[in-house]
Amino acid sequence: MRTAVVYVLVLVLLRAAGKRELGQMSPVDLVVILVIANAVQNAMTGGDNSLIGGVIAATTLVTMNVAFSRVAHRIPYVAHLFESEPTQLVKDGKLVKRNLDRENVDMDELMMAAREHGIEDLAGVESAYLERDGSISIIPKGAPGKSGSRRHIRQFRQR
Repeated sequence: MRTAVVYVLVLVLLRAAGKRELGQMSPVDLVVILVIANAVQNAMTGGDNSLIGGVIAATTLVTMNVAFSRVAHRIPYVAHLFESEPTQLVKDGKLVKRNLDRENVDMDELMMAAREHGIEDLAGVESAYLERDGSISIIPKGAPGKSGSRRHIRQFRQR
C-alpha cells in the first residue's frame, strides 16, 4: 500500500511540473528525479531492505503503471488527469504569449523548431503546438492538408 501511495504522489508531482520538464530533461532534472527516488525509497518499503520487500515494491510499481495506462486508455477523464493536451503556442503567425508563459517556452526554443522546418520568421508559421511529450510541432503556412496532418519535430533526436 505504501508503494502505491508514493507512486501516485510522485506521479502528481511530476504532472504538476509540466510537460516541458518531462519532455526535455536537463542534468539538473535528472538529479531531481534520482533524489526523489532515493527520498521515497524508505516510504515505499517501510524500511524493509530485504529482497522480498524490493520485489514487492517493484511489482507494485509496474502493476500500478500498467493499471493507470489501461484505465486511462479506456476512460479519457483519467487520461486527462495525468496527460495534458497539446498547447497552441503560435496562431496565424502570432505568438500566444499567455500559453508561452504558462508552459515556460522561450523564443529560442520556438525559433529552433521553426528553423528545423526551414522557416526563418514566425510569420511563416500557421500554428505551433507544445505536444504532450514536450516537443514542438510546427504547421507552416500554406502547408497542404494542414487541417489533418502535422509534421512532428522532436527537440532531441536519438541517433
